[in-house]
Amino acid sequence: MTTSTIAGAPRRGVLSRVTDRIGGGVIQALMVLIGVFWLVPTLGLFVVSIREEAANNSTGWWTAFTKPAEFTLKSYGDLLATGFTSSFWNTVAITVPATILVIGIAAMAAYAFAWMDFPGRDPLFLVVVGLLVVPIQIALIPIAKLYGALGIFGSIVGVVLFHVAFGLPFAIFLLRNFFVGIPASLLEAARMDGASEWRIFSTVVFPLAKPAIASLGIFQFLWVWNDLLVALVFADSDNQPMTKALQSQMRQFGTNIDILAPGAFLSLIIPLVLFFAFQRYFVQGMMAGSVK
Repeated sequence: MTTSTIAGAPRRGVLSRVTDRIGGGVIQALMVLIGVFWLVPTLGLFVVSIREEAANNSTGWWTAFTKPAEFTLKSYGDLLATGFTSSFWNTVAITVPATILVIGIAAMAAYAFAWMDFPGRDPLFLVVVGLLVVPIQIALIPIAKLYGALGIFGSIVGVVLFHVAFGLPFAIFLLRNFFVGIPASLLEAARMDGASEWRIFSTVVFPLAKPAIASLGIFQFLWVWNDLLVALVFADSDNQPMTKALQSQMRQFGTNIDILAPGAFLSLIIPLVLFFAFQRYFVQGMMAGSVK
């Protein structure tokens, strides 16, 4: 082996050498252990939600596995009796349109910023990027006054529009950076075949962007689903989502764990299922463009 070969060989990192020594199986076991610890709070919340209030007040949730007779669905029945079902559907009515509108509008805007030439494109994109640093709090009072003048204050429409407006800058920034990585030869070939810009966007660019769109959809869905601040300001009692309904229960009853625990678990399980269902696309979207 020559000196140049030795000098040109890449040096392996400390983490790589440690991994080789202890073996991949140990690393996988460690990852599984971390995942189990990550799920412990969710498991604890579920167990608390199916125990009687007296049992939760007297012992820890982990003791329930030795006393299966304590398990009951009474808490979920009490939760539904409080009108929580309407809050659940209000959350769906807010989250689904806010996610779909952000994805649709941002995808078209990102395509325009990436592949269409129009006056003021770059300055306008800089404005969009600058909107990323605008905090939500400074817009609450001005938009509340605007909604009052338009007659949509307290409605689901107002909450959806607010989430769409503040979700678009990040969505456009994310998708535009993905779109510019698409080979220009694909778009040129489509144009030579006579395809319009809309057809290129809908049949070439949008299908290729599924990983990035899935990642954006997960981010937007989780942000809107778990939002409390916007709901507190813009949603009245008839249109309140689950987060505001749970917050009002906490303010009124304080230690009413038999209502708060099942409500919190129901509000948690939907985003958790969504994330695991689309985790493959989420990872692809996060890695998209990293090697370009």
